[in-house]
Amino acid sequence: MKTLIIEDEKAALRNLKAAMKEVDTDFDIVGETDSVTGTVEWFASHPMPELVFMDIHLADGSAFGIFEQTDITCPIIFTTAYDEYALQAFRVNSIAYLLKPISSEDLQKAIDKLNMLGGTGARQPATDLQALMRALKREESYKTHFLVPVKGDRFVPVSVDQISYFYIDGGSVKAVTRSAETYDFQQTLDELAELLNPRQFFRANRQYIVAHKAVTGASLWFGGRMVLQLTPPTTEKVLISKARVPAFREWF
Repeated sequence: MKTLIIEDEKAALRNLKAAMKEVDTDFDIVGETDSVTGTVEWFASHPMPELVFMDIHLADGSAFGIFEQTDITCPIIFTTAYDEYALQAFRVNSIAYLLKPISSEDLQKAIDKLNMLGGTGARQPATDLQALMRALKREESYKTHFLVPVKGDRFVPVSVDQISYFYIDGGSVKAVTRSAETYDFQQTLDELAELLNPRQFFRANRQYIVAHKAVTGASLWFGGRMVLQLTPPTTEKVLISKARVPAFREWF
């Protein structure tokens, strides 16, 4: 199977090639590119391959810029380091993908999915690719890190993945990490709600925004409300109003 690999990380390229040797498919690598520009030039001077492995983040930008300049008519398997939330975009749009680091087992599953979707002669519908691009652009617009002030004039980066919840304490917004560290934030909870991925964070009430990974349990409370158990534990009850309970159930 004549195959083009679009990948800008040498280690990831070696990893993919090693996995390709272990699956039940005869790959013939006809080209390797590492940028949007280089890929567009490759397609302009070579016949269409039978399969493309495409990393999404390339040296000079998003791989989706390739589709704006080139009509790729062969199947594509995307390779990505996106987290579990962003991967929903691939699943719902029937796109074959591989999550880095790539194993031979995952590669075989992607090839099987490709065959199930129509075989090597098929291509992803344009509507699926467009929907995928829109979904991933939304994911990329959400904050992944905050630069927060500490003692004196120092600032430290805090990963969103490490934050368990945000809350208001005496008029100030604070964040608590999974390791129970507390940081002061300059943004309001309303502003943070716009910056955070709604798949990962839920506005429980006027005082709290909680991370999905921080919720260890929930129980019914008086008046149809719900009380959350979080880790690290909070000093006060985190209540969800009766009106917000259905939204929480759907989110969780």
